[in-house]
Amino acid sequence: MVFFFFRNRGCSWMPENRVKNTFMGKVLVISEANQRIFDKHHLSDSMIISFLNDGSVDFGGSKKQGTVKVYKIKKEVKGKNVELWFSMPEDAFVAEASWPKGSIQKFKSTTTGLGRMVHFPNVKSFVFLNDTDDLAEQMSEFGIKDEAHVQYLLEKSGLIDFSKSQLQAKPSPVQFVLLPRANGDTLTSRTSWFKDHIEFYELKND
Repeated sequence: MVFFFFRNRGCSWMPENRVKNTFMGKVLVISEANQRIFDKHHLSDSMIISFLNDGSVDFGGSKKQGTVKVYKIKKEVKGKNVELWFSMPEDAFVAEASWPKGSIQKFKSTTTGLGRMVHFPNVKSFVFLNDTDDLAEQMSEFGIKDEAHVQYLLEKSGLIDFSKSQLQAKPSPVQFVLLPRANGDTLTSRTSWFKDHIEFYELKND
């Protein structure tokens, strides 16, 4: 997990900075397939996130229409010009960092494997627990105290299960979250984006 203070993005109303700020307000994830490529090119989490600080957005080469928008962002890394793609499904809280492959206009979000969470919105609280008796019972069963406890687990080692998520579902995308815990078990939950918060509907231990 990496936190940044962004000092170099200038005026927030500039088109390039609006795009970067939108991504920084999401949960940035890296799929297992992209992680292998990033490792091969020696790109750390902090390097990848830095593209959203001082990288250059290529609007002409980006996919700005459709339910999944994809932005081509370029930056010099260790003396080499590097290009990454950052995608955001409409109304989802996840955004994905990807190594370029094929045509950006034909880009599709990851649908298999897991995604590791590497950046979170820079706000105090971004988790909301649905107010139901079932969820209250599940929290008691698993020793989950409150929303801050869930957010701690997310920030420590949260994962997205792409195979069970529905990132283009209507009216709201479904993101299936995994919360590995120190005791060795993993809690799971269906979640969605609601008023700038990740809403949890359940907690299970599959």
